[in-house]
Amino acid sequence: MTSPSETISGTFTDDQWARISAYAEPIDASPGDYVLEEGLQWYPLILVDTGLVDIVRPANAWFPELLVATVGARSYVGELGVLSGQRAFLAGRVKEGGRMLALDTAAFRRVMAEHDDLADLLLRDLWKRRQGLLTGPAALTLKIVGPERSRGVLALRSYAIRLGLAHTWHDGSLHADELRDNGVTADHMPIVWVQGEPIPNATPGMVAEKLGLAYQEPEDVTVDLAVVGAGPSGLAAAIYGASEGLSTVLLDGIAPGGQASATSRIENYLGFPFGVSGGDLIGQAQLQALKFGVRVFAPCEAEGLEASGDHLVLSLTDGARVHARAVIVATGASYRALSLDRWADLEGAGIYYAATPLEAKQVAGSTVVVIGGANSAGQAALFLASNGCTVHLVIRGDKLDASMSAYLIDRLADDSRVTVHTHTQVTSLEGEDALERVTLSTGEVIDARGLFCFIGAEPSTRWLKDVATDDRGFLLTGTDVPLAEAATTLGLHGRDPLPFETSMPFVFATGDVRNGSMKRVAAAVGEGSSAVASVHRAFAHVAPEPRVAAGT
Repeated sequence: MTSPSETISGTFTDDQWARISAYAEPIDASPGDYVLEEGLQWYPLILVDTGLVDIVRPANAWFPELLVATVGARSYVGELGVLSGQRAFLAGRVKEGGRMLALDTAAFRRVMAEHDDLADLLLRDLWKRRQGLLTGPAALTLKIVGPERSRGVLALRSYAIRLGLAHTWHDGSLHADELRDNGVTADHMPIVWVQGEPIPNATPGMVAEKLGLAYQEPEDVTVDLAVVGAGPSGLAAAIYGASEGLSTVLLDGIAPGGQASATSRIENYLGFPFGVSGGDLIGQAQLQALKFGVRVFAPCEAEGLEASGDHLVLSLTDGARVHARAVIVATGASYRALSLDRWADLEGAGIYYAATPLEAKQVAGSTVVVIGGANSAGQAALFLASNGCTVHLVIRGDKLDASMSAYLIDRLADDSRVTVHTHTQVTSLEGEDALERVTLSTGEVIDARGLFCFIGAEPSTRWLKDVATDDRGFLLTGTDVPLAEAATTLGLHGRDPLPFETSMPFVFATGDVRNGSMKRVAAAVGEGSSAVASVHRAFAHVAPEPRVAAGT
């Protein structure tokens, strides 16, 4: 769906058409009928045997109706929302009557599970359609308006990018008269239009609610597995759980990706000899999760967890409750900040915790400061330098090899655009509405448009009560759970904690939130997938050999 004149047909071979149409039900399709309505959630895939269907962006207060594409014989009407549950932002109107069939969500899932070639074809085609819509005129159905360096705008744009939502952004000045005529002022910014309806002072949560991406499951539904946190570890856990037959929901307080999505280039991940950006890796993982039937909800922030009879109840900050037989906590860690005046004021307006193309575009060609001595800081420095920035990398220690990989250290040394400041700290910040200057402990003042902070993180575990942690708040799992706590809780189930299981029965922890984790993407993925094996063992009540206290 990339050009108004495009007609999509011949997606399926005769054999494939015979197999997929056997799962569908015939529908009436007369000229002018809508086989897909804008705003509909969990809509069926419409298979077109004969006839034509126009895919249109419906008219709204800002734009007239737009023809996006036409679907013809042996193809289908539908987009990636058929898997994710996102409400349709385009409509399908019959142009030429013919034989058409509806493939509902349950039947679609059966096709994906029972026919590998059709699953591969549909997944690739749905992904291709979504990518084609990201920059086309259909993206105007989700329009973000507000100043580029506004914290609220950055949050909305990051959310849309990480969810793969077709959208556009405008700073407001290009349409100032039009905005004023519609009663929109600076007090309404950021404002988001979803299918022509305005959401003033918008947040990602408001947009998710409008798009159908907020958790809305009935209270009487209990899923097998709820995964809290959609970084690499959480995504891996959800994918493995769903692929092995567990009904699975994946929740994240911001958007899928975690800290990995902020990594511009990962070069030591198995199978990617030329490197992969965190955004691309997470995007493909999300698609894989949808393929296996994972329900992904964001932003959905957990605020409590308790046992209730034979299941667990997750409480979300918006009042929703998720009932699950098992929970995997993969909430990772939240970014540490410096205790400096103006820090909070300038977050998102010059101070960033990620170096993705979105942030790089805002500082391209300017001078920036990167704080931190681990891999994430080194990768950010190189990425920003490649975007024309003059980079000052600031570390407190005397050298980088304490926590940074050798290949990154060598690249930083070879890059003339990067200056490393050792035994140095940032002492003050200056700027009105956005960052302008950074002062270092050496007395040097740097005119900087951006400061990128990679100084570690605190475990995101404050929402959990009565679960054993170490003295820093990281969750204890497996044999690290104290015997006394294990006897009190898991003893009721006649077993010790399983690998990755916390002191709370049927609650597991993986990735950066867990004590002893490696803080690497590959390790996080391994932990997430391995934890699912323990979930199955817990369900089957298969216990390991009991532990005994040392010296007995």
